[in-house]
Amino acid sequence: MARIAVVSGANRGIGLEVARELGRAGLYVVMGSRDAAAGDEARQKLAAEGLPVESRELDVAREESVRALVDEVRAAHGGVDVLVNNAGTSMDGFDERVARQTVDVNFYGAMRLADALLPLMRPGGRIVNVSSGLGQISGVSRELGAKFMKPDLGRDELIALVEAFVSDVVAGRHTAEGWPSSAYRVSKIAMNALTRIQARELSADPRGILANAIDPGWVQTRMGGSSAPRTVEQGAETIVWAALLPAGGPTGGFFRDKAPAAW
Repeated sequence: MARIAVVSGANRGIGLEVARELGRAGLYVVMGSRDAAAGDEARQKLAAEGLPVESRELDVAREESVRALVDEVRAAHGGVDVLVNNAGTSMDGFDERVARQTVDVNFYGAMRLADALLPLMRPGGRIVNVSSGLGQISGVSRELGAKFMKPDLGRDELIALVEAFVSDVVAGRHTAEGWPSSAYRVSKIAMNALTRIQARELSADPRGILANAIDPGWVQTRMGGSSAPRTVEQGAETIVWAALLPAGGPTGGFFRDKAPAAW
């Protein structure tokens, strides 16, 4: 039976390269893309390289889209072995709309997709959350940082922190409350906290599922820009490493270049 990987945001950039490398490693890759046409174009590109892939429409910000993807994966493959939460957005400007849409995709989207696919995950499954160096806890005040880094932080508490950020942006008090004027930074700080929660929740799961967050670095993508110092191949390398970790590998960690990174 082929091992199945689901990669969100797989039609371009890091996601496309991750799908390519996982396909080369022998996994069958389900490439999720918000734009169905762009996803199919990416699928054709990898299929022309002889890689085992398929494309599926996936908008991680929409519950019904996530559920449809899960139903399709269940019907076609029965289960999943690897999830790479790569879909993300970095929007221009900073206001209530930007704050809400950014956390909806980067944080809630990753949580939504992982939760929906978890029942289908086979023994030895891997969850890889594509984060950022901007997700380091130094991006918020010391008081907020302590809340995000609380060892027994629960999901409800984490969600409350994310919602407090959006509310503080709406009220115009986010700076006074210790938040940066960057929804992207907050969304990745929250994703890192989610990774620690996922690892803790899965610690007693007999399937041996590992969950880790990865900083790919500043990469030459549409989001990163052409002046970024890293290629997509370099950006994808540690993500693929985390997706293929052997049994007993690290979990609940934040990694860059296959080494622990500072939270």
